[in-house]
Amino acid sequence: MEKLIQTVELNSSSTSSDNYHPNVQLTSFSGNQTNCNNIVFNVSVSTPGQTSGSVNIIGYRTLVNLLPSIPNMNLNSIVMSTVMQNSSLAKEIAINFSLINERPPDYEMLCVFWNFSTMTWSDEGCYWNKTSSNEQMICICNHLTSFSTLMSKSPIELPYLDQITYVGLAASVSSLIVCLVIEFMVWNTVVKSNVSHFRHTALVNISLCLLMGDTVFLVNSFYQSPKWCGTFTVIKHFCYLSMFFWMLCLSTMLLHQLIFVFHQMRKKVYLTISISIGYVCPLIIVLLTYKIYNDGAEDVYYNAKSCWLNYKSPFNGSIHAFIFPVLTIVLINFFSMMVVITKLLRPQVSEGSKGDQKEMAKSILKAIVFLTPVFGITWILGFFVLVFDLTEGFWAYFILPSQSTP
Repeated sequence: MEKLIQTVELNSSSTSSDNYHPNVQLTSFSGNQTNCNNIVFNVSVSTPGQTSGSVNIIGYRTLVNLLPSIPNMNLNSIVMSTVMQNSSLAKEIAINFSLINERPPDYEMLCVFWNFSTMTWSDEGCYWNKTSSNEQMICICNHLTSFSTLMSKSPIELPYLDQITYVGLAASVSSLIVCLVIEFMVWNTVVKSNVSHFRHTALVNISLCLLMGDTVFLVNSFYQSPKWCGTFTVIKHFCYLSMFFWMLCLSTMLLHQLIFVFHQMRKKVYLTISISIGYVCPLIIVLLTYKIYNDGAEDVYYNAKSCWLNYKSPFNGSIHAFIFPVLTIVLINFFSMMVVITKLLRPQVSEGSKGDQKEMAKSILKAIVFLTPVFGITWILGFFVLVFDLTEGFWAYFILPSQSTP
C-alpha cells in the first residue's frame, strides 16, 4: 500500500503534460498564475491567491477501490494527488470533489489525505467547507499530497437522544394510563352538559391515540424486527395523525359552541362528525400514502433504521404525509384560539344563558394555553432535527467540533 501511494506521488511530480485516460487523468500548469482552477474527472482544484512554479494534478478514478478506509466511514470520491515543483502555495488549496454516492442529511463527511507516517487516512490540516452540496464536497487543505473524501456509514445523532426518547415515552405512557383511569372514574361526575361531554370525549380519544402510538414506538425501540417495521410505521402514522385530528375536533367544537350559541350540536351528530374527522380522515391519508409510496416499500414509504416515515429532502419523502396535515391542523387550531380569545374579551349586552358557556370556554382555553408550549416542545425539537442537517451550522459546533471551519 505504501509503495502504491508513493508511486502516485512520483507520477504526479514527474509528469508535466496533460494526459487523459479512462482511469487516469493529469493536468498541469506552470508560471505565475492567480486563482488557478484545473479539472480532472469532474474534480476541480483551485489555488486561491498567487501561485508560482509548476503544479501537477492527477486523478485516479479506480484507485479508491484499492485503498483502506476508516472504521464506520466509506471512501466516497476519487483519489486526487497535487504536487508542486519549485513553487510556492499562497495560502491553501481547495478541491471540489464529485461524490460517488450522494450525501444524505446528517451524514458526516471528512476531507482526508494519506499520512505516510501512520499509513492511514488523516484529516489534519484539512476541513470540509459546509457550503458544499449533497452531490459535491469542497475540501480546503493547507498542504499537498494525495487527497480523497470519506462519508460515514450511518447518520449522526444528537447526544443522549435515545435516552431522552425512552424516558419521555415511558413517562408519557404512564401518565396517559393514569389520565384515562381518572377520566373513567369521574366521568359521570364531570360530564353534565353537552359541552363537557364533547370536551371529555375528545380528550379520551386524544389520550387513547397518543397512548397507542407511544406504546408502539416504545416497543419498536426495543424490538427492532425488519418483518414488523412496516407495520409499526403504519400504526404510528395512523395513531399520531388521529391524535391531531381529534385536537382539531376539540378546537372546532369550542369555536362552534361560542359562535352558534342558539344552534347547539346534538351528541349523536357530534360523535358522527368527530369519528369521521378523528379516525376516517387519518385512515384515508395513511392508506393513500401507503399506496402511493410503492405499497409501503422499504426506504420508500418507511425508513428501515427508524421504522418511521421516510425523509429524503424538503418536499420529498412520505414524512410529508404527516407533516402537512399536522401543520394545517396547527394553523386551524391557532386561528380558532384567536377567535375564541377575541370572543371572550368582547363585552356583551346580555349574557343570559351564555355565562356558563363562557366559563367553560375559559377553562378549556386556559388548559390549551398552558399545555400547548409544554407538550409542543418535543414536537418542535423533532421538527428542527428533521429539517436541519446536524452536520451544518449551529449543530456542528456541538456534535462535530473537529469538523468546525477554522
